[in-house]
Amino acid sequence: MDARLNLFGSPLAGKVLKHINSAGKVVSDSTLPAVTQELVKIRASQINGCGFCTDMHTKDATHAGETATRLNLVAAWREAKVFTDAERAALELTEQGTRIADAAGGVTDEAWANAAKHYDEEQLAALVSLIAVINVYNRVNVMVQQPAGDYQPGQFG
Repeated sequence: MDARLNLFGSPLAGKVLKHINSAGKVVSDSTLPAVTQELVKIRASQINGCGFCTDMHTKDATHAGETATRLNLVAAWREAKVFTDAERAALELTEQGTRIADAAGGVTDEAWANAAKHYDEEQLAALVSLIAVINVYNRVNVMVQQPAGDYQPGQFG
């Protein structure tokens, strides 16, 4: 399977992705725990059906030492006992922030308050930004049908 558009060969796409990557770097350098960042990226990518991002972030998480048990249970996090309360709050915010179109009121006050119990304002800003950035990547990759499966950890620097 080939992508509909070569994002890596397009000068315009390259410029856009450079800016999105810069935003992602700000988040990755924040105090939001790295493991939480990967869980958020995986869950949003699963919801959006982005095979490319799901492949990338599960491999990156594995490379960083995440366990197979936790990775296998991200999609069923509500029933799993392997996530902390803070991670659960981040995953709930991710789901509601990713499914805005499906939720009449967007993110609920309850989900926000729960996240705010576990993360300070800077971490919340990072979390909101991360959810937005991964959703952008998911949408771009799904639209162009970016193939999944060949990603190698560290491939993009």
